[in-house]
Amino acid sequence: MTLALETTDLKVRLRLDDGWFTVCDLSTLIPGRGVAALLPDGRQVAVFADRAGRLHAIDNRDPFTGAAVLSRGLTGTHQGRPFVASPLLKQRFDLESGRCLDDETVRVTAYEVEAA
Repeated sequence: MTLALETTDLKVRLRLDDGWFTVCDLSTLIPGRGVAALLPDGRQVAVFADRAGRLHAIDNRDPFTGAAVLSRGLTGTHQGRPFVASPLLKQRFDLESGRCLDDETVRVTAYEVEAA
């Protein structure tokens, strides 16, 4: 017996310079885990749903190593703010602002994201 994946009519969308871009079906996201998606310009984005149901999206490229791995990082909270820790060198990135919590001179792009 094969079970069908649960799907919804809700899509995860990111706001880009030229409008909203659909990334995936909301049911694809598992709380606490990231999904990587390819943007129209060739960049990658890491999309997360946290355990409270909020959506977050940041660049997938780790600025310390250049590897596209942030979607595979561990998620958590620091002082009530959600973050993802890079799976390589463990730097933490605020999922709302993109700011690196371990080096204030570094940040990644954070995207406005919605389910519609």
